[in-house]
Amino acid sequence: MWGGIASLTAVAEGLVERAVLTEIDPDIAAVWSVVLSHDAEHLAKRIVSFELSHDSVAEWLHFECQNDLDRAFRAILLNRVNRSGILAPGAGRIKSGENGRGLASRWYPTTLANRIMAIHAMRDKIRFIQGDGLASIASAPDNPSTAMFVDPPYTVAGRRLYRFNHVDHAKLFELCKGGEWRLLMTYDQSPEIERLAARNGLALERAPMKSSHHEVKFELMISRDFEWLANIA
Repeated sequence: MWGGIASLTAVAEGLVERAVLTEIDPDIAAVWSVVLSHDAEHLAKRIVSFELSHDSVAEWLHFECQNDLDRAFRAILLNRVNRSGILAPGAGRIKSGENGRGLASRWYPTTLANRIMAIHAMRDKIRFIQGDGLASIASAPDNPSTAMFVDPPYTVAGRRLYRFNHVDHAKLFELCKGGEWRLLMTYDQSPEIERLAARNGLALERAPMKSSHHEVKFELMISRDFEWLANIA
């Protein structure tokens, strides 16, 4: 969801006129569809009124969703109660959690509801597409006023973190190497990705980050060049 957060921030800060988000996972897609629709308030109210417990979470885990509102609520619930917010099958639940609050350590219903309504208020500046991100990149306006933030499932961790984790990385790099639009792509640090960047003439920088186990690791930022980053700094 990091790609979504980056796009929403750009809209909220007035850095872009509008944002286009693409997601292939139907559960995550349901969240975006509902938040940007007239059902946003219903979703917010359901979150605020939900009584969180191990039993209620287990019930929703096996609940047969009838519509996008159900799917959106379940996706948000599991994102909040699963370790590291992982939605992929087999993800474990939070145990001790933050400050020993256990399952409820990341469940802040009022905050979640407020965020949903804040995003809903920006809906006229956000377009959501449920589909393949590669297709969205291929059809993007080819001009310097378009900026593309690409945050695909990573080569190694993606298999554990996402249900839809297969990406044609070589094709993605082919799509991103040309065009007039500005690019920022993030990836895990791996020899495969570094080779693809070099093969397609793309620049990369390493950015430190902390894992869920508080280990310092490096991720890759990939672009055609990083002059824009120097200007920001």
